[in-house]
Amino acid sequence: MITGELKNKIDKLWEEFWTGGIANPLTVIEQITFLMYARLLDMNERRDEKRAERTGKPFKRRFTDLEQEVRWEHFRHLPAEQMYKVVKDEVFPHFKDLAGEGTLFAEFMKDAQLMIQKPSLLVKAVNMINELPLDSSDTKGDLYEYLLSKLTTAGINGQFRTPRHIIRAMVEMLDPEATHRIADPACGTAGFLASSYEYLLEKYSSPEGVIRETVTNEKGEAVEQTIYLGDLLHEHRAHVDRDMFHGFDFDATMLRIAAMNLVMHGVAEPDIHYQDTLSQRFSERHPGAANEGFDLILANPPFKGSLDEEDVDPNLLRVVKTKKTELLFVALIMRMLKLGGRSATIVPDGVLFGSSKAHQQLRQHLVDDNQLEAVISLPSGVFKPYAGVSTAILIFTKGGETDNVWFYDVQADGFSLDDKRQKIEANDLPDLVNQFKARDRAVADTEANDLTAKAFWVARDEIASNKYDLSLNRYKEQNYQAEQYDPPREILARLKALEAEIQRDLDALEGML
Repeated sequence: MITGELKNKIDKLWEEFWTGGIANPLTVIEQITFLMYARLLDMNERRDEKRAERTGKPFKRRFTDLEQEVRWEHFRHLPAEQMYKVVKDEVFPHFKDLAGEGTLFAEFMKDAQLMIQKPSLLVKAVNMINELPLDSSDTKGDLYEYLLSKLTTAGINGQFRTPRHIIRAMVEMLDPEATHRIADPACGTAGFLASSYEYLLEKYSSPEGVIRETVTNEKGEAVEQTIYLGDLLHEHRAHVDRDMFHGFDFDATMLRIAAMNLVMHGVAEPDIHYQDTLSQRFSERHPGAANEGFDLILANPPFKGSLDEEDVDPNLLRVVKTKKTELLFVALIMRMLKLGGRSATIVPDGVLFGSSKAHQQLRQHLVDDNQLEAVISLPSGVFKPYAGVSTAILIFTKGGETDNVWFYDVQADGFSLDDKRQKIEANDLPDLVNQFKARDRAVADTEANDLTAKAFWVARDEIASNKYDLSLNRYKEQNYQAEQYDPPREILARLKALEAEIQRDLDALEGML
């Protein structure tokens, strides 16, 4: 949670870019990311310098003696024209030099370009970013999340973030552990990975590692916020920083933003890769997809329709022969998971009931060769105003077999289902998470399995007999209540009484005339 004052600073910074001629929200966030990176480099260098002074031990410098003028604390004090020249001609080329270090984040910076054209805008951006609490690990993750929320409010062509509350519900249902390897094959801004890390901080905080403090929100109200230090994660820190989180995308801008998002949340070296995961060039021996597979995969893959079948990994086509990405991604996720690994994946409703051979083939593979745990139907307005498509969450475990599948009908997610997406009281997500964790397969074959309820079980055999249709409405029973109609005799009596009343009014009117 960040304060109203910090939100106002981000809003003002956003407006400065907008009025400065940079209207594409992705470009705005990318440029802010570059400048934040420049400041973080200098902050980390100063931290290591102080540590070296105390210990007398050398460290690998990010800036040589001849590169001191490209440090944040140097160029931020320069006049506008001089600052612009240094940032454009020296700071950004320095990002490319750092790519030689071999770190993934440095690699993403090698093609960084300054898109800010006005020295005055650069000065304003540098000054505002200098005021942001990037030295506060408790705040900077939320700060960057708020910045990313601008993608939702501004909107961009074909790209939008999965709502954070939907992500959080999916993470809570999978319940990550400190030893897990977690992946997203189409990570975008790394929302699923960042939310998983936040969940782990909460789960692995001792009572002494939970701090509660009062802050002022944007309305000027005093509210309590809770900070989770994740102190019980300490023994797993190396794993968390280097091998827990794996993200893939083929949009270089998104990868930079994803890497910064995780760094700002507190993951030192997230494993984020430029990769088309559906391509035959994607190898499971890739450093980010080690051949032992992943424990958890959380994803909302793109539903972009079709692609070049010749470029698709033939191993995926053996599972499901199709050009449709929504089907191929589910097959990919099953392949990337380790045996016993689990996934929560958002799919368009067509995956659940599509009648093509490929649709049925994929669903049969999910049910017969894996353990399909749950099908969770989401309301069609979840992704508004940028997409009205109806979607569902599939939760499954690689391997094993399916006996019964748990269905849940989410009718409200805490926001209105129109384009405005305003907060409302109705919200099924807390109940969804609670019921999912408490679900009891023993109920499946008993009278307690109420097919008219929000949550119910369906047997595998029934699903198979319906061509493996997984749509909730195929199995949910509607509880119709008969309307109460007046019997004809009573209706006639009412009509006669009405007729008599009208006649009296006519007689009275005639008397007056």
